[in-house]
This record gives sequence, C-alpha cells and structure tokens, in this order.
Amino acid sequence: MGKDVPPITVSQHDRRHYREKVRQCLDALARMLRDSWFETENQQVGLEVELHLVDESGAPSMRSPDVLAAIGDPHWAPELGRFNVEINVPPRPLAADVLDQLEAHLLASLKHADQRAGDVGSRLAMIGILPSLQQADVSEDAMSANPRYRLLNEQICAARGEDARIDIEGPERLLMHADNIMPEAACTSLQCHLQVSPDAFGSYWNAAQAVSGIQVAVGANAPFLFGQELWRETRITLFQQATDTRSEELRIQGVRPRVWFGERWITSVFDLFEENIRYFPALLPICEDEDPLAVLDGGAIPQLAEMSLHNGTVYRWNRPVYAATGGVPHLRVENRVLPAGPTVADVVANAAFYYGLVRALAETERPVWTQMSFAAAADNLVEGSRHGIEARVYWPGTGEAPVTELTLRRLLPQAWEGLRQWGVDAKDADRMLGIIEQRCLTGRTGATWQVETVHTLERGQTDRREALRRMTQGYIERMASNQPAHSWPSL
Repeated sequence: MGKDVPPITVSQHDRRHYREKVRQCLDALARMLRDSWFETENQQVGLEVELHLVDESGAPSMRSPDVLAAIGDPHWAPELGRFNVEINVPPRPLAADVLDQLEAHLLASLKHADQRAGDVGSRLAMIGILPSLQQADVSEDAMSANPRYRLLNEQICAARGEDARIDIEGPERLLMHADNIMPEAACTSLQCHLQVSPDAFGSYWNAAQAVSGIQVAVGANAPFLFGQELWRETRITLFQQATDTRSEELRIQGVRPRVWFGERWITSVFDLFEENIRYFPALLPICEDEDPLAVLDGGAIPQLAEMSLHNGTVYRWNRPVYAATGGVPHLRVENRVLPAGPTVADVVANAAFYYGLVRALAETERPVWTQMSFAAAADNLVEGSRHGIEARVYWPGTGEAPVTELTLRRLLPQAWEGLRQWGVDAKDADRMLGIIEQRCLTGRTGATWQVETVHTLERGQTDRREALRRMTQGYIERMASNQPAHSWPSL
C-alpha cells in the first residue's frame, strides 16, 4: 500500500505539484538508466508474507496493534485490516543455502510471533483468504488506524464515485456492494522480491508475467469468501474489484484498472514506470522536499519518493520496484500473485519454483514471450485463479494442456535448472521443487484441502458457517506442523 503518510487534505494544487514531481522523478530515472548508476552484480531475494489474526474460535481477531506490540520486532508491520499483519524477510543473496535460510527464518519468526500473539488472545493464520471471515468483519471500523489507509480509502472511493460492486461466480456466487476498500483486507499474499540489473529487467518481468497463471494454479489457497465457494484463488478477482477506481461507465470504456496485469511485453523497466504515470491519476499526492534532478547533478542518489509512492498505488501483479540502499540504487521485480501459506514449506517451495523458473526463462536464447501473446499469459492467470490445480493453460510448443502435466514435464525441470544457475544447493532445490511435484501428482493444494474438508463436514450435517470455522481451526493446526498441504490428512 506504499509508505506511511500523515493525515492531510488533498487540494488541486497538491495534485498539480505532485504530477510535476513524479515527472521529474521519471526524468531522473531515465538519466540513471542511461548513465548506468544501478547495482548490477548483487542479486538478492526477499519475501513479504501477509497473515490473518484469529481468536480461539477461528474467527478474525481485531487485535493487530496489540499483537504487533507484543511481537516487538520491526520486521513485522500492520496491514489494511486490524485482523492482518505482515512479516518482511530481510534480503539475502540468491545462492547456496538460501532456501534453507528462508525456511528457517520464517519458521523461527512465525513461532515467536504466534507465541506473542497468544498472549493477547490471538493466533496467526497463513492463508490466502480467511474462510471464517464474514461481510460484517470488513466494515470501515476494522481498518487499521494508520492514516495512509484512511486517505487511500477516501481517494479510491472518491475516484470511483459509487460503491464497489463485487461479483464473483464459481461453484457458488457472491454479489455484494461495499462503500469502502476493506473487502481487500480479506486477501493475504506472498510477495517474492528479486533484484535484477536494468539490462535484464525486461526479460525477468516478462518471464514473471508468463508464469503467473501457472504459479497461481499450483499454489491456489483461497477458495472461500464470506461463506461462498468461489474461485480456487479468489484473491485475484477480489483484489481487482475491491480497489477498483472506475465507475461502471469507465470500465465499459476500457479505462485500465488499478489492479493490473498489464497489456504488453516490455523491453525496459522504464516502460512500466512511464505507463504508471501516463495511465493512472495520483491517489496519494504527497510531495517531499527532494529535487531529484538537482540531487543527481550533485553526484548523489535520489530517493525518487513521489514516483515510488505512486508506483505503490498501481497494483501490478508483477510490480517494478526502485530503491536506494547504502547509497546504491537497485531495481526489483516484486511478484505478487501468490497467496500466503499454507505452510512455511509451501511458501518456500512456491518461491523456489518462481525464482528458478524465471531465471531459466529469462536467460534462454528463445524467450517464451516471443512465442506467445500477452493476452494468452493474461488468460492463463484467470484460468489458474478460477480452477487452481485443475486448470488448463496455454504454453508455447504444448498448446492448451493441464497445468499439472505442463508443470511436471516441462516447467519443473526448467525451474531446477534455473536454481542450479543461481547456485542454489541441489538438495534444497530437490526438496522444495519436490513439493510442487507432489502437488501436481496428487492434485492437492491448500485450496483443494479446504474445499474437500468443508464438503466432508457438510455431508456430516454441519452447516456452512460451522464447517468453515472448524476447517479454519484444523488448517491452523496443520499449518503449524510445516508438513506440506498436499500431505495433510482430513479432519
């Protein structure tokens, strides 16, 4: 959602000034790319994992301020809802035992945080959408107190000019209207960051776009929303609809949504930042004192604060990130399509599959994006989100095929080779990619376990709400075991 902001009232002058500053930032970025200012050697990765808070009954717990105070770790942060928190895993080189490091760090951090959350009557649930969440839980009263969320809510609702219409149809249908952005807080995700050089950025972003549908299909973990069984990864469509700034008329006209897959392959990171500024009005027009061009003229590195803030309010599924740390600027691809959970092992397996696959695809002599249309990649994302592990997707040289078959025969070997090229330990690569392999062989993901469990409970004469509550409790118990979800027994 971007950086913290103070409580403000946005004026027309603020918007004009902000637009000028964003364009100055873009000019500065162009100069930095032209003159090779960026870090090019030190490829690093980092993760962000969003989680839900639940009480002893499995219902959402609105205690994030108390939980964060009890955890007492700056790597933990609030999210949009008072029933959400987020952990930021510090970056590290993508090599050697990085997968083992990520797993160990997450396991230790989540164990500590869950113990501290227990002290204030809460538990952590690492799941794409909390199944026990009800529509009444996403009122504006449940929004985190941080002023940035209040301002963002005001600006999105003002831009849309009407209630958000959320209409999702899967095995069942949900139709509702919301006068705020809080339904988006139902979504918790895994965000995989990958630092790349400017010259390679276009290839890695294109590769990430190409594999997004496959990632979602084999990692789906959000089949229920407000009591209804919808898409296997309902997050994808919910996020787009809940934060839409367009009225119905603007949607019909083809105005681009803020939650955006994109519309073309790119050649440079500059394409993405320039598109963001060209197509999307500012939501948080807040200016800093820095003159980015003057900073460059003085031989220093600008923060490009306005461009970065604006970039944080355009919700691309693969987002470009500019940052300057230790006096050196760098660029990252932030992959945002995956849900949180089900376990730490599943999270790291999803990350390993992504990091390995994009390396193999980005560095090949004949890139996949030269063999398939951008529309096919976008269609794959919708198909993977709707049907999960049972999806059929398009891939060059294969045509339309079951995602399990495509993954087993072609993509897993490529992911393994990509991890080898990164220098990742072979035993760790085998273990993590083995989790993806077993999902495909068994046809079981977090989403399928959730659906099967609820249907089993309902056949035993349990009503839907109680079945979702009991399934949530059983999910949390199995999450803590760190046994991958494809191996979970039923309740």
